[in-house]
Amino acid sequence: MTKIADIQNTPASASPSAPNIIRSSVRQHSIKVELCTPAIGAELSNVSLVDAAQDPELIAQIRALWLKHKVLFFRDQNITPLEQQHFAARFSELEAHPLAPSHPEADKLLMLYRNLDPSKPKSYVEKASRENLWHADVTYKKAPPRGAVLRCELGPETGGDTLFSNMVMAYDNLPDAIKQRIEGLYAKHGAEQTFGAQLPRDERHAMALKTPGAEHPVVLVHPETGEKVLFVNSAFTTHFSNFFNFEDVRYGQDFMPEAHHLMSYLISQAAIPEYQVRLKWRTNTVAMWDNLQVQHYAVADYGNAPRKMLRATLAGTPLT
Repeated sequence: MTKIADIQNTPASASPSAPNIIRSSVRQHSIKVELCTPAIGAELSNVSLVDAAQDPELIAQIRALWLKHKVLFFRDQNITPLEQQHFAARFSELEAHPLAPSHPEADKLLMLYRNLDPSKPKSYVEKASRENLWHADVTYKKAPPRGAVLRCELGPETGGDTLFSNMVMAYDNLPDAIKQRIEGLYAKHGAEQTFGAQLPRDERHAMALKTPGAEHPVVLVHPETGEKVLFVNSAFTTHFSNFFNFEDVRYGQDFMPEAHHLMSYLISQAAIPEYQVRLKWRTNTVAMWDNLQVQHYAVADYGNAPRKMLRATLAGTPLT
């Protein structure tokens, strides 16, 4: 463990442009920081999220660490849903999930509850919102979430880990030829093929009208750090919207395979282990990640064991 004052020159990832933004005026706080991997993630201890919510300097310190390490972990946070919501609200306005229910005591917390009664058939939400694929949350909106604060209320004795992948590093390590090819490209993101796939046709079409999708740059410039991020994911990104290659196309059939192969290659980058950190949850563990810089994967290896998670979603702004 190291105090924050000891990590000013410690790189959080292989990204050369990661900002060094810890202000000297807040170094007197006693947060302890332990790096999880060379690529991504830090565990913060000696801090209460309830206390932090009342301390602007402490919030600024946590925000700086969040931007630098991309995902933060806090253990032993025995807090109420409303206290979790208050902490998360210090970083951004919060938003409810557009397609799933909120907690009755905290209207901006999404309930990710699994297997609470294994004897009963799973609900639509349980069947249709599995998180065991690499994704960033709700990228089908024009303004995808800025981040998330997720707390484990109850976890299985073993299994149910979550992996996080650094998409700044994923972009940095692309071959130069690929970087040149994707510069200026945009991609479509939608929810119909994910959340609507199991719905009857009429309901799926109605959902598509309600959530029509969005177009985002394939290479996103992060609004706070200025870093370049590979911004496509397997859950919601469907296709490029301005891909063309007239020089190499002999026949019309040559056009789409190149686009499909390139998209599949880009989406696969999140699965590279060297870009990742894996969190083993315990009750009252909290993870806070940057939804623009990070993709995540919730491992569904815990059978019928119950798993209760609460997520606060930090509202974002439209991407250009």
